[in-house]
Amino acid sequence: MSQELRAVHWTGSSLALIDQTLLPHRTETMDVRDVDTLVDAIQRLVVRGAPAIGAAGAYGVALALLQGEREGWSADEVCAAVARVREARPTAVNLMVCVDRVMTRFDEGLDAVLDEAAAVQREDIEANRAMGAYGADWLVERVGVERPLRILTHCNTGALATAGWGTALGVIRELHARGRLEVVYADETRPLLQGSRLTAWELVQEGIPHYVQADGAAAGTILRGEVDAAIVGADRIAANGDTANKVGTVGVALACADAGIPFLVAAPTTTVDLATKNGEDIHIELRGEDEVLEWSGVRTAPAGSRGHNPAFDVTPGRLVTGLVTERGVLQVSAGELPGERLR
Repeated sequence: MSQELRAVHWTGSSLALIDQTLLPHRTETMDVRDVDTLVDAIQRLVVRGAPAIGAAGAYGVALALLQGEREGWSADEVCAAVARVREARPTAVNLMVCVDRVMTRFDEGLDAVLDEAAAVQREDIEANRAMGAYGADWLVERVGVERPLRILTHCNTGALATAGWGTALGVIRELHARGRLEVVYADETRPLLQGSRLTAWELVQEGIPHYVQADGAAAGTILRGEVDAAIVGADRIAANGDTANKVGTVGVALACADAGIPFLVAAPTTTVDLATKNGEDIHIELRGEDEVLEWSGVRTAPAGSRGHNPAFDVTPGRLVTGLVTERGVLQVSAGELPGERLR
């Protein structure tokens, strides 16, 4: 797999999404032509990963305009449809930022909206490439060993989660291209297995050596000295560096802090929400309890059990050794805060 993989692609009249619920066993594309289908695709994780959702939301404005033309909607009805797209996943700030950006061209018509959406996608790929280089440079210098690095990652942060290339996985791909990567430990990422289904799939396409491990194995792998650094993505980063990412991330950060190894967050500046002061203000999406009470549609928990299924957790900024964006690396735990450096 190369950078040509696109989880989100505008066909000229519709939005094509790689259906990530079917990977790794089937590779199929969903053709999206209306707002209801797009909202459902975002909520069902057909498309997921904050930057990819942002790109899908940007093109969602165009879908709303086209649907409005077909169905005779008023301008207010089109805007209401766009608002539904914007709120489809509340934790990922990129969705809101990208929709709002494209809406600044709304009054100019469909062509202007599509131009802006394409710019969102293009700029995300450029940002991913830049943070890949910055992150690889930083990790090589920070870890300070001559041998290739052993990296742990959590959830999926590659081309499938972005407009292309990847954030945390983009850094890993850059290390691999430089001959500075020995192996990746990919956490399976319960309950929907984005690590074992998606990250491992991308690593196989790249020929990158890796192990898939249970989420509960991550801390032990780190504390046994089998990992040189961990790198993850983010769905929202507060002004003080508190970071919301896929549930299970905070355990990785705590283990890295105890082991004294770097914990790096890779995300574009669009993921940094300077209006959110700290992690306490980040809304954490609660998903349906069946995702943790069932497996492949078969109940695995007793009938009397209830499910607690937060999609994300928040890692305190004091545990974030570095935050790499397309502008460089902030040493967050050392006091370089996004709210002070990225305004």
